[in-house]
Amino acid sequence: MHLTKLYILFIHFGITDAIDILLVAIILYLLYNMVKGTSAVNIFIGLALIYVVWIVTKAFELKLLSSLMGKFVNVGVIAIMVVFQQEIRKFLLYIGSNEFIRSRNWRNILKFNINKAEEGIELDVDELITACFNMSETKTGALIIISRKSDLKFYINSGEKVDSALTSRMLENIFFKNSPLHDGAVIIINNRIVAARCVLPVTEKENFPANYGMRHRAAVGITETTDAIAISVSEQTGAVSLTTHGEINAGLTREKLRFLLEKNIR
Repeated sequence: MHLTKLYILFIHFGITDAIDILLVAIILYLLYNMVKGTSAVNIFIGLALIYVVWIVTKAFELKLLSSLMGKFVNVGVIAIMVVFQQEIRKFLLYIGSNEFIRSRNWRNILKFNINKAEEGIELDVDELITACFNMSETKTGALIIISRKSDLKFYINSGEKVDSALTSRMLENIFFKNSPLHDGAVIIINNRIVAARCVLPVTEKENFPANYGMRHRAAVGITETTDAIAISVSEQTGAVSLTTHGEINAGLTREKLRFLLEKNIR
């Protein structure tokens, strides 16, 4: 009986079915790229697996299990809207932006970034460390974000475009207290300072240590939702910290900061 149903299914498979499957595959790929490198990717994979299991149980007429899995699928849209609210907001803002409307290079939307993931990222560690500890000595507050695989375009657009080589003098000038760009974060991509004065999300952890300020909250917030690296220089103490995956490594020396940077950019 099951073989007959499967046979009939393939007999009626036409061009519209092929287009339907292709479009769904493209949408799923775009959604995966949107959450790739963030903590939400595991939830995305989990929801996809639940849906696949539900399809399989329906095909084999496992009524009890199919009914149970169907309950998860029925509330799937609400769950997706709650869990991925930040990603959906970023996607809608990008879709409505002039940059998206004017873009004609649609291959960038569908291209694979395998090489980038395998090769690591380019970063002048010496210039970065020099800038951080020069600012530490003068207790100049700073927040530096280093992009890895996650797309930080939404946060870049919230600030001022810079497009400068990564040098210690440039970073120190940006975060100088009288500079118009000192308030906010600097974002570095491929060894270039691409934006300054960027607005970042702050962590919502209830047990966040009270001795950390807004720069550290933003450092944890951006690394909770992306795979970026965040370096903070405290304005009160001059302490240098590095944050990844929502975890702060505080009170770093030059050697420890170098070790953590080299470890995370490979």
